[in-house]
Amino acid sequence: MIGLVMCGGKGTRMKLSEEKLLLKYKKPIIEHVLNAFEDSKIFSKIVCVTSDNAPKTREFVSRMRIDILETKGNGYVNDLGESIPKFDELIFVASGDMPLLDSNIIQKITKSVNKKNAWTSILVRKNFLQSLGFEAEFFVNYDNEECAYTGISIIDPKQIKNMQHVTESYVILDDRRIATNLNTKKDYDLICAT
Repeated sequence: MIGLVMCGGKGTRMKLSEEKLLLKYKKPIIEHVLNAFEDSKIFSKIVCVTSDNAPKTREFVSRMRIDILETKGNGYVNDLGESIPKFDELIFVASGDMPLLDSNIIQKITKSVNKKNAWTSILVRKNFLQSLGFEAEFFVNYDNEECAYTGISIIDPKQIKNMQHVTESYVILDDRRIATNLNTKKDYDLICAT
């Protein structure tokens, strides 16, 4: 399985002068994610998807000796769509802005997903997310519950051609380690308060 970390975004919602993934929560946010991937010991390769939107992040992950895949930087969905065809084994995708991600939750997720599915997205319940003080922009109604995307998916690139519509499967996993994404200054302040 390939570990794919999405880290080429602009981070415009943060309204900061520095790159979002280099903000510190004990250490740079992106380093927490990469350490969690490495410590899980389940990936044949870890790749960071970068773009010109985040040159300092690209430089930082290069220094960590992580493989880089350059994309056009046209947003998360487009960058992911550009990346998927480059692989022929299962991909575990995570956003690079998850400072509480750890190896145990990565292992738990991989065990909970049916690897025969083309695309499985990991969700958290809206009320769980809000109980932590976080908001989300996008929700999906699954199993009669309003849920938010975590930024984690397991994808079989062999079943996807040109990002055509695929049936998306879901797993709900209310866990703080995957519910915590940095999208706004408020999110960062909440994380730093813990």
